[in-house]
Amino acid sequence: MSELGQPRIVIIGGGTGLPVLLRGLKQYPVDITAIVTVADDGGSSGRLRDDLQIPPPGDIRNVLVALSDVEPLVEEMFQHRFKTSNELSGHSLGNLILAAMTSITGNFVHAIQEMSKVLNVRGKVLPAANQSVVLHAEMEDGAVVSGESKIPYSGKKIKKVFLTPVVITPLPESIQAIRQADLIIIGPGSLYTSILPNLLVPKLGEEICRSHAKKVYICNLMTQAGETHGFTASDHVKAIYDHMACAFMDTMLVNDKEIPEDIQLRYNEELANPVHYDLDIINRLGLDVVHADIAVQENGALRHDPKKVAKILYNLLLSETKKRHEA
Repeated sequence: MSELGQPRIVIIGGGTGLPVLLRGLKQYPVDITAIVTVADDGGSSGRLRDDLQIPPPGDIRNVLVALSDVEPLVEEMFQHRFKTSNELSGHSLGNLILAAMTSITGNFVHAIQEMSKVLNVRGKVLPAANQSVVLHAEMEDGAVVSGESKIPYSGKKIKKVFLTPVVITPLPESIQAIRQADLIIIGPGSLYTSILPNLLVPKLGEEICRSHAKKVYICNLMTQAGETHGFTASDHVKAIYDHMACAFMDTMLVNDKEIPEDIQLRYNEELANPVHYDLDIINRLGLDVVHADIAVQENGALRHDPKKVAKILYNLLLSETKKRHEA
């Protein structure tokens, strides 16, 4: 429990899935810590990373906005992306502000802390490391592709992913948050490029393995071309376990509602299909399965429903903390 008597949740991920989930969870009386990947090397984030030698700010920016409690116009301004013919083009204002704050404070983590105050953020936002990391993928044919943004476009099947530099130091605050957590949530997000880059940070993965908190994996709704083509729900878990020193997950949350045909057809163009949850194999891996109608359409895309997922997670958390008090 936190100082305010609230149960503690640690959420680990990146990409578009994590902010969606946080928007739902921040409505509950919980102490949230979001640990966010710093392996992004594409778009505005990648350019700022290369130009200024700072960790990529994009995923952090989206999480800060998701947890913020400000006027919609302030949120819109922070997310505004410039469309010009000069070098400002493609940059979002929030990325530039985080870059400026890093320059002023001399520290990416301090920049995030200061922006958290400005945006009235509910909870803590922590990068997986206070430095840039590079994600590499070894393919089944032995070839190595470097760069998070390039991996899904290699046209090859991923065997494993790994990080450089070899020495990466996690934040003490992240380690402490994992140790104090009542519930640890993994995902949703791209398996190899959003989830695993966090778990592979030395000591972070080990602390998650050691933690006595209940650990929930939120399975993706659709497979992803270049990453998880043809994967079942259990394949996602096996891929994570193949990279970790332990089998650590307790529960998996999956969508059990049929995906509308028109949405499936649109995703077929991206070589993506609904993730089939193979209950028997998931159970054999030692996971409980919670299945519910948790998908929602948003601008033609499929997303996890933030309200439904948050309610399920909060109920899991309540039952977990109740068990601990009774033990």
